[in-house]
Amino acid sequence: MQDDKTEINQNENVLENLEAQDDIDALHAKIKELEDKYLRNHADFENIKKRLEREKAQSLEYAYENFAKELLPVIDSLEAGIVSVDGSCIEESMKDKFKEGLLLTLENFKKVLERYGITEIVAIGEFNPNVHNAVMQEDSPEHEDGQIVQILQKGYQYKERVLRPALVKVCKK
Repeated sequence: MQDDKTEINQNENVLENLEAQDDIDALHAKIKELEDKYLRNHADFENIKKRLEREKAQSLEYAYENFAKELLPVIDSLEAGIVSVDGSCIEESMKDKFKEGLLLTLENFKKVLERYGITEIVAIGEFNPNVHNAVMQEDSPEHEDGQIVQILQKGYQYKERVLRPALVKVCKK
């Protein structure tokens, strides 16, 4: 009988040890799961942090974009003023001085814009849909198919971004 009690106690101890081992294994699995979850959340946080830093740097780099767009009509007006001087009814000596003043103002204005990365889009040669907007087509014997025939409105870009595409007439044969 004593042997039976000892054997029962040993079996109970073995069962308790097995149950304790199962609990330990379950806790290890839970720890592993939580570690994995933590690492994923940390990686997500780092990715978001890097993305926000990139967006902040890009925002600072292109901070003058809206301001630059607002200045484009001023350039257009100065250029139109220069063209209109020739057709005006003021005396010739005044025309030359007025035109010279407008040209100097426009030149200085463009230099300031270039210092801040605002440049005119070149609209000569092949049509480029990334920087040109074809608003008309014309058959031209002097140009090949797809070449720019005439610039209707100058385009401008701010660093690598197009502020306003150049409006052009393209040769279509």
